[in-house]
Amino acid sequence: MSETATEREVMDYDLVIVGAGPAGLACAIRLKQLKQDLTVAVIEKSAEVGAHILSGAVIEPQPLDELLPGWRDNPPPICIPVEADEISLLTQSSRRKLPTPPQQKNHGNFIVSLGALCAWLAPQAEALGVDIFPGYAAAGIRYTKDGSVGGVIIGDMGVDKQGQPKDTFMQGIEIHAPLTVLAEGCRGHLSKQLIKKFKLDADSDPQAYGIGIKELWRVAPGKCKTGLVQHSIGWPLDSGTYGGSFIYHLDKDRVAVGFVCALDYADPEFSPFEAFQQFKHHPSVKPLFAGGEILSGGSRTIIEGGAQSLPRTEMPGALLIGDAAGLLNLPKIKGTHQAIRSGMLAASHIAATGKGEGFDNVLRASPIMRELHKVRNIRPGFNKGLWRGLITAAIETVTAGKLPRTLHNHADHAATKKLQEFTAIDRHWVKRDLAPRDRLASVYFAATEYDEDQPVHLQILEPDVCTTRCGEEYDHPCTRFCPAGVYEIVTDGAGNGNGGDAGGQAKRLQINAANCVHCKTCDIKDPYQIINWVTPEGGSGPNYQNL
Repeated sequence: MSETATEREVMDYDLVIVGAGPAGLACAIRLKQLKQDLTVAVIEKSAEVGAHILSGAVIEPQPLDELLPGWRDNPPPICIPVEADEISLLTQSSRRKLPTPPQQKNHGNFIVSLGALCAWLAPQAEALGVDIFPGYAAAGIRYTKDGSVGGVIIGDMGVDKQGQPKDTFMQGIEIHAPLTVLAEGCRGHLSKQLIKKFKLDADSDPQAYGIGIKELWRVAPGKCKTGLVQHSIGWPLDSGTYGGSFIYHLDKDRVAVGFVCALDYADPEFSPFEAFQQFKHHPSVKPLFAGGEILSGGSRTIIEGGAQSLPRTEMPGALLIGDAAGLLNLPKIKGTHQAIRSGMLAASHIAATGKGEGFDNVLRASPIMRELHKVRNIRPGFNKGLWRGLITAAIETVTAGKLPRTLHNHADHAATKKLQEFTAIDRHWVKRDLAPRDRLASVYFAATEYDEDQPVHLQILEPDVCTTRCGEEYDHPCTRFCPAGVYEIVTDGAGNGNGGDAGGQAKRLQINAANCVHCKTCDIKDPYQIINWVTPEGGSGPNYQNL
């Protein structure tokens, strides 16, 4: 088809999958195993498969055994059998070991880099005939005349900040398919739009999210204990904020360290990035990293709502799988096995029926949902604090989900208190000396890359709210909840006092879009919901290594 100002080139497939994560790749592989004659395309916005993938990650191998029997003979580059588990409660100065809950016993599991795992899966999908297109962002939905989803629209490339084509302009194509599978991960750009358009969450609790920040270190020889999995709860979080840490000991003196904080925290002045750095300076943690060097780092939100918040996973012409649907098992701190299972389940349903209708019922009757149901009350149980949450978790574990349903009845952005409503907490945070020094330094280890002369992909729907109401009521929380320093309030000389400070200095929100690591925290936590994250030019963003 010829290209005009209004007409795009078209490619036709039997199935298009958005996202080359574990769910999307598992779906593609299983479908080609079952129906070799079907044409399948996988669209991936990162320059290389795995470059935008960040997770803990300890995985349960059973779904991978089913998808690719014999994979253990040729494992992914980082694949460390778990040798031991520890879980601890931290105070500011002490560590107390706790009994390991059943959900966190990892005997038989593997520590992996999820990005490396996906890069390892991709060529196996291609060998089956799957077409994978990295570096192309699915920027829009293509709708058919009856209003159903009919594929995706690839974003234009070579457009300047004013939206005008440059010499390098390349118009994005349309990929048409009778069925589209959304496997974008947490808070996907297209998934968010479709959930709203088709009211898929009408019968669900508000979704719950957390921010996960992770670094890969090379520690001094002798400090790494290969195969050790460590988790903690407590400090540096207050008792009203849900979250915790992980330290996974790999090989070659490498250690993965991370911190997860629920995004329904109340403190408008709280910084998850600073909390993570403080954790690394705990007396029981800092010696591990002293004398070491950080190799890479980044951040990604995780989807925590589970069974209570699960939207319908089918709509006319499309399905949601993996974390695009919200299948993470939070007490296990694992979602990869659920993602792979859901991808395989969707593929089997499509192969058997030739359509997407009925998938939601199939998913809800599957082991995926039974697993989530057994732990459905654990995350909302922590809404009343750490100790109440631990009691609820213990009872839920013993009864296997037979407690009466506990509601998660608030959206994360609505949980942020206004300055005048919140009593500041003295967190007793210490002076730090471990890398990275600040958020800007941390962005270096995410290896972000953008053509800076492209439209800003962080849309502020009501700019005046940022410099007036949000500043007055919340003190610009975007300048703290973003782990990459994307949002900055700057003063532009003398102003007329409208949106300025007491001296008449005009303030404005500066967006450092080239820092963005695609974590989606801003899209979730902004108290006015006026930050809209849209996909940048294909290939832009972080380039995570072994995260």
